[in-house]
Amino acid sequence: MSQLLRVQNFTVSSDGFGAGEGQSLEKPFGHADPGTLLAWAFATDHPPIKRSEPGGRGLDDYFTRDYARNIGAEIMGRNKFGPQRGPWQDHEWQGWWGDEPPFHTPVFVMTHHERPSLTLSDTTFHFVDGEPAAVLARAKEAAQGRDVRLGGGATVIRQFLDADLLDTLHVAVAPTKLGSGSRLWESPDELLDRFHQDVVPSPSGVTHHLFWRK
Repeated sequence: MSQLLRVQNFTVSSDGFGAGEGQSLEKPFGHADPGTLLAWAFATDHPPIKRSEPGGRGLDDYFTRDYARNIGAEIMGRNKFGPQRGPWQDHEWQGWWGDEPPFHTPVFVMTHHERPSLTLSDTTFHFVDGEPAAVLARAKEAAQGRDVRLGGGATVIRQFLDADLLDTLHVAVAPTKLGSGSRLWESPDELLDRFHQDVVPSPSGVTHHLFWRK
């Protein structure tokens, strides 16, 4: 079976934004409150960042515990690694993810300003400048036969959608509005020309949108 490029557990507001405006070191999601936007995921037994106490084991946990299944590499935008813009001024700062990043695979950070690769625990970040197809080819090689996760943010996901490279998407729509920021879509119906869709409401209040290529 061929390797897939997958979006998993990506959350947007009800008006289609994956993050707000004014991203900074102190506010990775800009004016958006990640505690509100991602409340559904943090309440599960398999949240994106591990915690000591158990969480819910219902529908939302079905999606979060699938996060690492058959994933051999990740692609992300520079804004998901950190808030710096332009040429890298500080190589000592190693991103938002701490000493134990939750990826456990090679990660390809798309940026116009390359820098040496960085290894933290079992995750190595590679900083690459290239078109989506070229970056995907590198990630697939690094994944060694497993799938590649496209981690976001919204701008990077749009780049890969526009290049017609995505195979599946799972997007959780949270019941909150942001008004502005980094937008994935104005409506999920924008993808229906190329993807099948299932819509699954959750008791937590989010709605899971599942897309797979026609």
